Amino acid sequence: MAAAPKLVPRHVAIIMDGNGRWAKNRGLPRIKGHEKGADAVRECVEGCGELKIEFLTLYAFSAENWQRPKTEVFALMRLLEKFLKEKTPELLEKNVRLQAIGRLTDLPAGCQKQLHDSIERTSGNNGLTLILALSYGSRLEIIDGIKSLLRQLDSGHIDRAMIDVDMFSKHLYTRYYPDPDLLIRTSGEMR
Repeated sequence: MAAAPKLVPRHVAIIMDGNGRWAKNRGLPRIKGHEKGADAVRECVEGCGELKIEFLTLYAFSAENWQRPKTEVFALMRLLEKFLKEKTPELLEKNVRLQAIGRLTDLPAGCQKQLHDSIERTSGNNGLTLILALSYGSRLEIIDGIKSLLRQLDSGHIDRAMIDVDMFSKHLYTRYYPDPDLLIRTSGEMR
């Protein structure tokens, strides 16, 4: 007899967008929408943990978000740093392991330091893996993957004939994680 299909996804990914529009529709500053979105993360992490979902990726700050007004970007970076500082004890308590993908070196030094500290502190946890996609873009990931492959090719570590989908996948930010089974846009937009 065949095993029953697994009804709970292994990996859920959430594109956290629409926070600014949510705030604007309520006559609030955009940052209030981002703060509300950050508050919702806790519930989402708890729910995924209760359902025994193994991986949760939050696309929290795209590479394109750097083009927003400087004051908004600054406020978002402060919010990220504050979120990491305040929520790491909860992640430890809930057995959540924090990871991050994206061009993390683009983040301000304070955010990088807090992110590294939070990742390090939760590295021994073996429950839900929470992956924050920060300064992330799919095209950026492809470009960085190609550059990584070219460095290996130039150094003689690989031969051009060895390059295939599997090898390319090993050079992506997401190489350590399974592909998402479910992708959700918080704005409700369909693209």
